[in-house]
Amino acid sequence: MSSSSVFKLWTNARLATLAGDPKENPWGWVEHGAMLSQGEHLLWAGDIADLDPEFRSGLAQEHDLGGAVVTPGLIDCHTHLVYGGQRAAEFEQRLLGASYEDIARAGGGIRSSVAATRAASEHQLYAQAAHRALNLLKEGVTTLEVKSGYGLSLASEAKMLRAARRLKGLGVDVRTSYLGAHALPPEFEGRQDAYVTALIEWMTPLHREGLIDAVDAFCEGIGFSPEQTRRIFEAAQGLGLPVKLHAEQLSDQGGSQLAAEFKALSCDHLEHLSEAGVQAMAASGSVAVLLPGAYYFLRESKLPPVQALRDAGVPIAISTDHNPGTSPTLSLLLMLNMACTLFRLTPEEALRGVTVNAARALGLSDRGQLTAGQRADFCVWDVEHPNELAYYFGRNPLKRVVRGGVERA
Repeated sequence: MSSSSVFKLWTNARLATLAGDPKENPWGWVEHGAMLSQGEHLLWAGDIADLDPEFRSGLAQEHDLGGAVVTPGLIDCHTHLVYGGQRAAEFEQRLLGASYEDIARAGGGIRSSVAATRAASEHQLYAQAAHRALNLLKEGVTTLEVKSGYGLSLASEAKMLRAARRLKGLGVDVRTSYLGAHALPPEFEGRQDAYVTALIEWMTPLHREGLIDAVDAFCEGIGFSPEQTRRIFEAAQGLGLPVKLHAEQLSDQGGSQLAAEFKALSCDHLEHLSEAGVQAMAASGSVAVLLPGAYYFLRESKLPPVQALRDAGVPIAISTDHNPGTSPTLSLLLMLNMACTLFRLTPEEALRGVTVNAARALGLSDRGQLTAGQRADFCVWDVEHPNELAYYFGRNPLKRVVRGGVERA
């Protein structure tokens, strides 16, 4: 009998399914829960009393979860996990009074990461990224997005994306985003439009090689203009690739409205998001990805408009934004706490932000909840209630993690 044909019954669980109307049943809570899986997917989840009796009579392999709280597997939907080197020295320099401009003029900032990434082999990039990814997996991450954007040449962007794809071997599902429009490489100094033309040309061979799941851009005064971003999105659309956007982090460039025109999967950061941007995102169905790690690390003071997003019905996701310059965190659980303390999300909103809404930010409808037809990706926690996942910081209560119906070490 193949493993895919085996029924598995996961019993003695207290389920936070995150399914249904949260106003009617917060957390999608099932006190006496169980789940039935076959292969990579759930066939059923609910109260054990409602399970077809034949599955309690030996038809399924039974796995007792010990009365633990069970949630969907966590999803980190915005990371820059693949890069060379690190920038701890710059962190220290800023604390001693150096400005970002001072550091950049001395060869630091994003360009230092570009230099280190270009100098590293694909295997070296993979090995460094795998070490980082394992920290996330230990906290229950079962799906991970990784962006390029520190190569800024065809060869180096491809190298980054290949290294990111290899992370799947760790037991995590990986989605890759092409972020050639992250910064201007030194060889294109003073020729930003020419660089945009080049990165658009690179999109086709990278897509042909199967390395791109979505196309991203940094639309900002120090990044790329709305007009340049539009060119990039039109090229992505021509290849049938979905788009997402680093938008309104440092100023309101109208990037969220532009992204909404292209039905962007998500707009991310959003500290300077306007009411017009909120309404555009609501109309397009784009997810708001909030990144409390970068907000904290940069000591920002302008909050994203959380209540306006709530009122408009825009789904809110949370992510680490792991990167070497502005958010070197490797704890998605810590981001739950920061989203609550810094942005005033509720613990339930924060958990939805790293499960069902994070899945939506990646264009994935087959994960993020514990319901029939979803992937059998779930976490088993040593807590009394799921609100503890946002309450603690510095504690990892993960007991077990199952991805695709298979328990992972």
